[in-house]
Amino acid sequence: MGFLQLLKSQFLCHLIICYVFLVSGLIINLLQLCTLPVWLVSKQLARRINIRLAYCISSQMVATLEWWSGTECTLYTDPKSYPLYGKENAIVVLNHSFEIDFLCGWTFCERFGVLGSSKVLAKKQLAYVPIIGWMWYFLEIVFCKRKWEEDRRTVNESLQKLRDYPENFWFLLYCEGTRFTPKKHQVSMQVAESKGLPKLKYHLLPRTKGFWVTVQSLRGTAAAVYDSTLNFRNNEMPTLLGLLNGKKYHADLYVRRIPLELIPEDEKECAEWLHELYQEKDSFQEHYAKTGRFPGPIMSPPRRPWSLINWLFWSCLLLYPLGLLLTQLISSGSVFTIVASVAVCSAASLGVRWMIGQTEIKRASNYGNKETSLNNNYMYSPTRPLSLHR
Repeated sequence: MGFLQLLKSQFLCHLIICYVFLVSGLIINLLQLCTLPVWLVSKQLARRINIRLAYCISSQMVATLEWWSGTECTLYTDPKSYPLYGKENAIVVLNHSFEIDFLCGWTFCERFGVLGSSKVLAKKQLAYVPIIGWMWYFLEIVFCKRKWEEDRRTVNESLQKLRDYPENFWFLLYCEGTRFTPKKHQVSMQVAESKGLPKLKYHLLPRTKGFWVTVQSLRGTAAAVYDSTLNFRNNEMPTLLGLLNGKKYHADLYVRRIPLELIPEDEKECAEWLHELYQEKDSFQEHYAKTGRFPGPIMSPPRRPWSLINWLFWSCLLLYPLGLLLTQLISSGSVFTIVASVAVCSAASLGVRWMIGQTEIKRASNYGNKETSLNNNYMYSPTRPLSLHR
């Protein structure tokens, strides 16, 4: 182990990263709260301010992946589609199999300049997570309760509000509804068998209703669906804790741009189209398992320095007064103040560890563990093939 890698594994370094993220995040949340009066004067101005403030938070996590751990992210895509990325609104359909799949998605959002404005369909519980959840509230993130009758109206209304959004955004959808685990996959394939659906090896059955509502709500706003399939080399199973320890991973992402007008408007046909899409995604994963790469050319955008510059800015801003405070506390010789300082630092570390824990596969929700929870898929007839590019 080299000196730099040894340094990255030290608790003190982790504590500094956690301190900068927590304190800067709470400051930014407070600044976002202060933008509420701006909404009354100019909604678009408030949105643009919140995009920049959100970038200050999310780019710190991107910096951890790209600059601290040195994780490499390779993009496989069509050269004709590549120039459009970041210049149009899009719906991103990503497989949900890894603890840091969302962070790899953020990395490409950053490289194409849409990180601050990116959206996601997230479970309601995440709205209560400090910093990230509160940031998402001001970004007009769409939250769902996983109760279809309520979510259908909520999702549609939330997406309709994005029609006049002032900057390009990518809207992330995990169509599988929950993170892949062997148990959930077993249940999902039991449902597939009972409904006459082709079985998937690397994915859960997609939830068709949420996808259809999203596509219908964003017609005329989003230009395309970016079908995205993520994998890691050498069967790596990356974690946020691994990133924090400076461990380097190798992510490969395969993206296909599918114009929105090619997706059927009829709800049942759209459901069938999505099932076919996931069969193709499964074939891409099978190709990756056999060859170690996705089909098509590599068109990876280079990483940009802005996430690192943002982290350095907040570090300089927050570590200097912290250093002065610690110096005064130590020089005072007060046992109480020293113990209190250690307690605060420990609490901060535990707070970040709790937030990291929300992403761990072993802490995933039970959603999808029961067959009844997967009954929002439409019957798909394998005898009626649909073309994704018809």
